[in-house]
Amino acid sequence: MKKLSNHRSPPGLERSILRKMPKYLLASICIPLFMMVFIRLAPVEAFFMSPTQDLDKLHTTIDFFSIAMFVSMLPILLTVIIACIIVVLMKGPAYVADAYKLDDADKPDNEKE
Repeated sequence: MKKLSNHRSPPGLERSILRKMPKYLLASICIPLFMMVFIRLAPVEAFFMSPTQDLDKLHTTIDFFSIAMFVSMLPILLTVIIACIIVVLMKGPAYVADAYKLDDADKPDNEKE
């Protein structure tokens, strides 16, 4: 296998997506955590609840929603990362294998009648 000289594809959209992935991963962790902390620290009972509703039920609902959001976003982001890595690897240097000589490459065999 011989490497072709000066035959490399230019970087494309996959590089810019890979550069943004740490921010997206951090956001997919921080946003659900912020929701879980905010609902416990802020006095939200006056805005979201009537006096008859239970505060623990609201906390549990927000916790489940936050966990579901994290569990849904993580596989999506990991799939995009894997796809970008595959594209980067495929755009790497090109190689040429050894030539295989064909017997009748220019014309087909004559059929005997």
